[in-house]
Amino acid sequence: MIDTVIPILSSLCLFIGIVALLIGSIGLLRLPDVYSRMHAVGMVDTAGVGFLILGMMLHAGLTLVTVKLVFIGIFLFFTSPIAGHAVVQAAYKFGVKPEGESKLPSKSSTPTRSAKKSKAK
Repeated sequence: MIDTVIPILSSLCLFIGIVALLIGSIGLLRLPDVYSRMHAVGMVDTAGVGFLILGMMLHAGLTLVTVKLVFIGIFLFFTSPIAGHAVVQAAYKFGVKPEGESKLPSKSSTPTRSAKKSKAK
C-alpha cells in the first residue's frame, strides 16, 4: 500500500512545483517592470522549489540524499526572499520607476461617499 502512495505523492509534489515555477516564469516574462516581476516571482519560486525538493525527498526515501535535500531546502528558504529583496532595493536605489500610473489617491482627492456620510452625522 505504502509502496504505491509514496511515488504518487512524490509525482504530485514534483508536478505542483513545476507548475508553480512555470507560473512564476510566465509572470517574469509578461510583467512590465522589475517591481511587478519580483512581486510575481517572490513567493512562487520558494514554494515551487520547496515542492520540488519535497518530491525528490519522497522519491529518495531515508538516505543521505534526503539529508542533503533538507539542507538545500533550508538554504533556499532563507536566501531566496533575501535575494529578491536585494534586487528590488537595488532597483529602487538606482531610480527605476514602476511602469504605468500609480493607483494611490492624491492628497487633493475628494472624499468618498462613505466619508461624506460619516462627516454629516
